[in-house]
Amino acid sequence: MQMFSGLGRSRYIPLLVLFTLAILQSCRKNPKEMTSAELAEAITEKNYDKLLEFSKKVGVDPEKFSAKDGVAPVYALLEEIGFGHKPAIRFTQKKIEADTVLLRAAAEELVEGKAIEKVMEKLEPVFPVYNNLKVNYTRLLKESKYDSAAYVAESMNAYRWIHRQAKNAPRFVMVNIRGAYLTAMDSAGKNVLTMRTVVGKADTPTPTIDTYATSIVTHPYWNVPKSIAIKEILPKAASDPEYLSRNRIEVIDNSGQVVNPEDIDWEEMKEKKFPYRFRQETGEDNSLGLLKVEIKNPLAIYLHDTNARYLFASNQRWRSHGCVRVQRPTELANYMAGTELLGDDFMTEPDTVSTPPKWHKLKVRIPVFLLYLGADCNEKGDLLYFPDIYKRGSPKARLTLSKDKPASKGDA
Repeated sequence: MQMFSGLGRSRYIPLLVLFTLAILQSCRKNPKEMTSAELAEAITEKNYDKLLEFSKKVGVDPEKFSAKDGVAPVYALLEEIGFGHKPAIRFTQKKIEADTVLLRAAAEELVEGKAIEKVMEKLEPVFPVYNNLKVNYTRLLKESKYDSAAYVAESMNAYRWIHRQAKNAPRFVMVNIRGAYLTAMDSAGKNVLTMRTVVGKADTPTPTIDTYATSIVTHPYWNVPKSIAIKEILPKAASDPEYLSRNRIEVIDNSGQVVNPEDIDWEEMKEKKFPYRFRQETGEDNSLGLLKVEIKNPLAIYLHDTNARYLFASNQRWRSHGCVRVQRPTELANYMAGTELLGDDFMTEPDTVSTPPKWHKLKVRIPVFLLYLGADCNEKGDLLYFPDIYKRGSPKARLTLSKDKPASKGDA
């Protein structure tokens, strides 16, 4: 009888185990009810090492986010994976805070035990170009091409930064100075327009800028920058009396009035004491062409048409004084405006007379990024590399390489 009694009790052991687990589960906090600090602590204890391992796969340096004194920078790492850090940019109009709602959602899902790869997919950019860079990055690591991988990692970070800065924007524009091309994308990063550009020469480089477009100007004046006015136009005006009229360039005084060039003693004009500025009249002969996109920045940089459109046929398109000349200005203007601002015939209209400039203010801010990327992917997913025109050197490796696998050289 005792044997049967023992067997009877043993039948209840699995039920007791399940009951105990149910009690423990009920005592465990729902991640949605946990504080941010509690979520970070749970991730640190549960799967932070796995999160660091994942970061290597997307070009993030895990050493920067290692735990110190038992405290792991969980949210800093999540932010880096989703929104990157500021690339080498000369001027940034405003740094946008990372989307804390997405960061919180990712932390909750990690505590719930969801797969890290699936959780990070919701946090990282959804841009097709970013995903193509990830595929190529993985391939380069498998092939031990660490120098090449570092270039790709740099570009992946740039697109994560765009993901941060273009928050809630319906579309954005990216110019790769190093590749001399422009890509206009929708809010999901899908390529809508791609065109060639002409950018700054090595001695007058186009600066890297993170800003937004404010307006489209049709038939713009070209207000000649002081450096060009002094170094290039002043000597020509002094030596050739017909130079200014031939090039439709006006002389403007400090009050904004047009001055007759014949009333100026050009021999007395000195570089340091030149009291005027030059302005080229509107028209097809204007150096800005028929259209200019104004972008917010203190460096007098903008995107514009050109009177030298033949340059777009060349593969050597680093020829400007710093501004960005665009191959298809009308299409770009219409895309930025989100409507047909200009007709197809705008660029072919006869422009024999000077037409006054007209400003078309954009209804929403359109982010514009002028970046210097050594690698990028085209729409087919092909990985492309670009020459270091401005001689800025290779990016620092963003990987922690094992001692038996040193970084290779010259494989980019």
